[in-house]
Amino acid sequence: MTLGLIALGSCVSKKDYLVKVEEGEKLSGQLASLRSEYDTLEGQKAALDTQVVTLKEDNLKLEEILQARSDTLSKNIVDLRAHVGDLQKENDLLKGENEDLSRNVKALEENNAALQSETQALERQRKKEMEEMRGTYENLLENMKGEIEKGEITITQLRGKLKVNMVDEILFDSGKTTIKPQGLEVLERVGSVLLNVKDKAISIEGHTDDVPIGAELSKKYPTNWELSAVRATTVARYLQEKTGIDPGLLSAIGYGEYQPVAPNESEEGRAKNRRIEIVLVPMEIVPVSRK
Repeated sequence: MTLGLIALGSCVSKKDYLVKVEEGEKLSGQLASLRSEYDTLEGQKAALDTQVVTLKEDNLKLEEILQARSDTLSKNIVDLRAHVGDLQKENDLLKGENEDLSRNVKALEENNAALQSETQALERQRKKEMEEMRGTYENLLENMKGEIEKGEITITQLRGKLKVNMVDEILFDSGKTTIKPQGLEVLERVGSVLLNVKDKAISIEGHTDDVPIGAELSKKYPTNWELSAVRATTVARYLQEKTGIDPGLLSAIGYGEYQPVAPNESEEGRAKNRRIEIVLVPMEIVPVSRK
């Protein structure tokens, strides 16, 4: 090396030599710098490679996570679509039920309106019938004033029922079923009032005391049942034939001694029990066979 420098020194000037040395040193410095930079870049590259590997691993994990989530979402979407389908079916069913309910409500409202109208009509009819019954009651009171004052007739009106109670002595002699002249006159006046009754059932009810039928009379009327029934029938026939009351409104019933209005221990009580009752009741409460 010394020899080379000597040889070079013989050919190159000192100035040129120094320049070359300086250039060599610069190149050596540049080379060292480049090597250092190369080493740095190699380190950075190794770090980057490590990051790339890590990122690839992370990316793979993310892809797996995303795939799992995608699968879950897909399943959820399928489930949701199935649930939506079920809800739609249920909604359609509820709509159908709602339509049925709406129709039912409308029908009920119409029925309610009809019932209200019918109720109002019945109330008007009831008031009209009460007014008519009141008129009949007042007319009977006026026509029977004398007999009422004597206690031979009582007239009562209660709960839509009007009752004319006549002691039997005004109509019949003891043990008889033929109406007395006085009784005919009374029945004519009663019948003239009842003739205007068109929508009430008129029940003629015969009653007796508890005294048994006598031996002779029992041949014709074995018990008080028969006697009371014949007397009631006689009055009903008179009201039909002599005063013109519609027989479709009339009925005759004999109760005998079994519906007393007073104790039978005294003559006064027995006299009250021997009676004919003319009862007016609404047609709707009479037996079906009468309608």
